[in-house]
Amino acid sequence: METWDAVRARRNIRTYKPEGVADDDLLRIVEAGWRSPSAKNRQPWDFVIVTDPVQLQELSTVWAGAKHIASAPAAIAIVAPEPPDERRKVVDQYDLGQATMAMAITAADLGIGTAHSSVGEQDRACEILGVPADHFVAYLLGVGYPADRPLKPISKPDRRPFDEVVHRGRW
Repeated sequence: METWDAVRARRNIRTYKPEGVADDDLLRIVEAGWRSPSAKNRQPWDFVIVTDPVQLQELSTVWAGAKHIASAPAAIAIVAPEPPDERRKVVDQYDLGQATMAMAITAADLGIGTAHSSVGEQDRACEILGVPADHFVAYLLGVGYPADRPLKPISKPDRRPFDEVVHRGRW
């Protein structure tokens, strides 16, 4: 798939086919996150690939919006060090978002769906994943093949009208 097609095809996938995702594809998706830009090249991330169904089920309980993780063949946990101050927290969140989007677009390029989730119960998530005490689980990314229909560019996305969103020079 071309990059522009992957951008237009990416959508949140919360129901997955039961078939697993090839390890090479999971590694390519994670590599996209690893290659993402970050402020001062700090790279405030580690990625934990999870494919064990029991572990996926446990992770699905750490946030109300994480239920789809239980049925995903894989998930990627995006882990970061605890920020030393509010400024670093804001900058790191931006960087983590860039890494997450890079992974989502790379997955879409492979015909693989993703859906992100926040993490509310940090202690539980860190325990499930064995995350060090000075880190936290920023996001979970469910990964799998869409159960309903394959990914393809969406011609009429459910978005605010483009002309209402784009401004030139001034608001």
